[in-house]
Amino acid sequence: MGSYKEIDMSTWKRAVHCHIFRSSVQPQYGVSFELDITHFLPRVKERGLSFTLAMVYAVTKCANEIEEFRYRFLDGKVVLYDRIHTSFTYLNKETELFKVVNVEMQETMEEYVAVAAEVERNQKDYFTGPPGNDVYQFSPVPWISFTHISHTDSGKKDNAAPNINWGKFFERDGKIILPFSVQVHHSFVDGLHIGKLADALQSYLNEL
Repeated sequence: MGSYKEIDMSTWKRAVHCHIFRSSVQPQYGVSFELDITHFLPRVKERGLSFTLAMVYAVTKCANEIEEFRYRFLDGKVVLYDRIHTSFTYLNKETELFKVVNVEMQETMEEYVAVAAEVERNQKDYFTGPPGNDVYQFSPVPWISFTHISHTDSGKKDNAAPNINWGKFFERDGKIILPFSVQVHHSFVDGLHIGKLADALQSYLNEL
């Protein structure tokens, strides 16, 4: 488990908001929007990288730069992780079943894609245990271009790990568009912060 600091609820600016949303019947919520990958897609192909793993890296890098995406509940307390890692689903084409692969974040996209590909290749089991608390959970659905997506509800109200997805990209008005979705815990992340992620991620995709 990564390093973290415990939050002092008596001085934390978000304490009241956290308490209110944590008490909700369904404290997680999701937002779907579109990303422009016109620049990003060919750049990834030029480098010979997996689009899926490159996107996992890009999103994780941008989300890690936004403090609100690194808060979690741990043993009933609120903590802020220094760094969040990745957990993604990967399809076995022969069985058409998915395995969940957990990979530590790396400094560069090339390093991450290489490490993630090796971990995925060597992992034989579909599940190696529950995902860590300090991860972003990815489950792309590249077969459909969705406008909305919902997620399995574990019933654990303190599950604050964001669930991030994208669908099948398509061309519109000369641009390559990617449907994208992020589910977060309202105790920590507001629409404002999802907006920050969308802006940061689009900038990264434009500038790679």
